[in-house]
Amino acid sequence: MPVEKITSIHNPRIQTVRALLSRREERRERGWFVAEGVRLVEEGVQAGWQTVMALYSADLSARGQTLLSMLHAQGAEMFEVPSSLLKQVSDTETPQGILAVFARQDYSLPDPLDFVVIADNLRDPGNLGTLLRSAAAAGAQTVWLTPGTVDAFSPKVLRAGMGAHFRLPVQEVSLEWIRDFRHQRPNMPFYLAEAENGTPCWDTDLTQPLVLVIGGEAEGASPEMRALVNGNITIPMPGRSESLNAAVAAGILLFEVVRQRRQAP
Repeated sequence: MPVEKITSIHNPRIQTVRALLSRREERRERGWFVAEGVRLVEEGVQAGWQTVMALYSADLSARGQTLLSMLHAQGAEMFEVPSSLLKQVSDTETPQGILAVFARQDYSLPDPLDFVVIADNLRDPGNLGTLLRSAAAAGAQTVWLTPGTVDAFSPKVLRAGMGAHFRLPVQEVSLEWIRDFRHQRPNMPFYLAEAENGTPCWDTDLTQPLVLVIGGEAEGASPEMRALVNGNITIPMPGRSESLNAAVAAGILLFEVVRQRRQAP
């Protein structure tokens, strides 16, 4: 397949990729994001997401070469670049020889909704990516991000998510939007994960339709979000620890939902 070669870091397409990797505003305006590495790009292609373009180096692995054929078949623009240039562009220290620009997809939410996760004021990319990965594995139907939360399509979140973005509806929503949803679903409780002063998770009925709110690492959930919850839910910790990492706590609670629902009559 004929492929154009790029050798200059000043090439417009290289500059576009660099802007997408570094600027949230650029990702929002274009509706594009960059996935790096064979596995992550493979996840996006297999999930049927539209690929805008791909950059790769000649030392790409055999698995990566197979991926190039798939990208070409989907109509993506393909550009070969020297490995030294790809390393300059890449957000990772050890690039795997390929990165691809994907277009964001519009999501249609399942109906009825019975398992929603909200990340409120979660600012650590690794924590958000891990939360998304756990939410996808636990069968959550969607994850909503409030304005104070880190960009879900930033490079670090994408890497930590390990492909969850391609399998799980992830949406940025306003607190007003969440408030309207809350009023429309008065019988769907909102539970806020807290380190203390809450009902133990295994004493809470998680078999019913619910929204699980995970607050930020330092300050927790915002006052506006706290005003919307029905109650706090905690993870009993018999050991001497004040709290758990936000992503770890989210994972425990997500799979407590799974456990209860599997055991329900």
